[in-house]
Amino acid sequence: MPNETIDPVSPATWSERFAALSAADRRDTLEPDEAERLAMAGHLVGEEETSLDAWARAHHGWLARGERIRAARCAFRLAMRLTFRGESARAGGWVARGERLLEEAGRDCAEQGWRLLPGALRAALGGDGIGGSDAFARATTIGERFADPDLTILGRLGQGRTLVRLGRIGEGTALLDEVMVAVTSGEISADLVGDVYCAVIEACHEIYDLRRAQEWTAELTRWCEAQPDLAPYRGLCQIRRAELLQLHGEWPNALEEAERARSSLAGPPPRHGAGIASYELAELYRLRGELDRAEACYHQSHGWGHDPQPGLALLRLAQGRVSAAAAAMRRVMTEATDPRLRLNLLGPQVEIMLAAGDLAAARTAAEELSAAADALDSALLHARAAHALGAVLLAEGQARESVTALRDAAVAWRQLGVPYESARVRALTAEAHRALGDEESAAMETEAARHAFGELGAEHDLTRLASRPAPGLSSSRSGDRSSAVGRLTAREVEVLGIVATGATNRAVAARLGISEKTVARHVSNLFAKLGVSSRSAATSFAYRHGLVEPVSPAGSRPT
Repeated sequence: MPNETIDPVSPATWSERFAALSAADRRDTLEPDEAERLAMAGHLVGEEETSLDAWARAHHGWLARGERIRAARCAFRLAMRLTFRGESARAGGWVARGERLLEEAGRDCAEQGWRLLPGALRAALGGDGIGGSDAFARATTIGERFADPDLTILGRLGQGRTLVRLGRIGEGTALLDEVMVAVTSGEISADLVGDVYCAVIEACHEIYDLRRAQEWTAELTRWCEAQPDLAPYRGLCQIRRAELLQLHGEWPNALEEAERARSSLAGPPPRHGAGIASYELAELYRLRGELDRAEACYHQSHGWGHDPQPGLALLRLAQGRVSAAAAAMRRVMTEATDPRLRLNLLGPQVEIMLAAGDLAAARTAAEELSAAADALDSALLHARAAHALGAVLLAEGQARESVTALRDAAVAWRQLGVPYESARVRALTAEAHRALGDEESAAMETEAARHAFGELGAEHDLTRLASRPAPGLSSSRSGDRSSAVGRLTAREVEVLGIVATGATNRAVAARLGISEKTVARHVSNLFAKLGVSSRSAATSFAYRHGLVEPVSPAGSRPT
């Protein structure tokens, strides 16, 4: 099969090549090698049905000439595309046909390795990492023996990805790096390049390897920009760029990239990745405080087949619908049995459970996140874990220990260049300092957080920060207590004191002999009067003003 690469001298784009081959096809039946080129060009410009049909026609063309091995290769290439589309029955039929042709040919050839790839891919996608890895390794060996670069690279790619999923991250990433060297050197066919880029970048995201994800996303971007008509990869490339731009605080650019991705993938019919693009837009709108636009994008994402959680639950939290947010997170955490899927849920789980007053669930999620960070040794996960632990400790009344964890999180977020999470940590640190009576440090942290949120355009966070009482307004602890607590009714003070011990609304209701709905109303009222938006902030207030006894590090109350 021809190894189609980009000719930087030729003015022809892939769209022009596709148009020329299609025109030739209308005039006369294409030769088998021309049908292969049409299949490749069709895939690259997003004409997937035409591409699949061309692979089938190339197969029949070679078969008519008695070229069983070339026909088998086309069958395996077609089977791989069908496997990616989830059409396992059709894929299996083409694999069986290719295998029969190889048996009839009776020759040792590179196609013996190609026949392994669809099955290895199905095994890996189906959770049989060991079986998939072994099959990919055998395919790689055959590719090397017959000097077939496409087969060799695809084998190493599959082996690297399955090793990563098996927890052998060092071995897996070494293979993936080797694969990318071959790709960036132009050693494989053009219609495989984008698939390899996307697979490697997805693997980096699975193990939260931010450095590699950034490096290979930049390479994918350059490759796409050199060929502006690459439909299947342009949208996915823009999604990855939008995610990284969001992480690094470049929200206006991230919005542009996400919107372009959605437009290019929306169809009709919507292509793979359209729902992810809409979800990324929703996340950006939520962070910017444009909650109605975020709501619409989350629903569109769901309509296009992408799960809108945990973003939708965080939106409910931002809307003040704490019970709805908590219910959604409890459901998705129960359903998320895949450890890789759970990692993106744990941080939001901590935040939402703290707001709902379920400190036990928040601590469980924080501990799971910390264990995952240690297992993967991911700088991004270590930052999230320290952030989550600091928030939980603060809610538990362990302000001093909280400051230590939050300091670790602040350092980690700064090193990663993630300004939004850095600002959130500073806002939490301010609460911890207030709980310790250090109003001056609290004021500085609050101002730093306010400045960062303003630079980012995080309007919702700015509003929340502005609603909190400014530190340092009173000249004495007792004076501050009398003015702040004086705004609360006796029942609200009673509720606050129990909430600050870590009790849920249900536990408060049982203790006071009132309904959960009444407790929720009291909690909402005291939040408004104190200018706080979370139970951790209310707890900090309660400890600072002596409404509950402080808890010692060992967990016992002082005598």
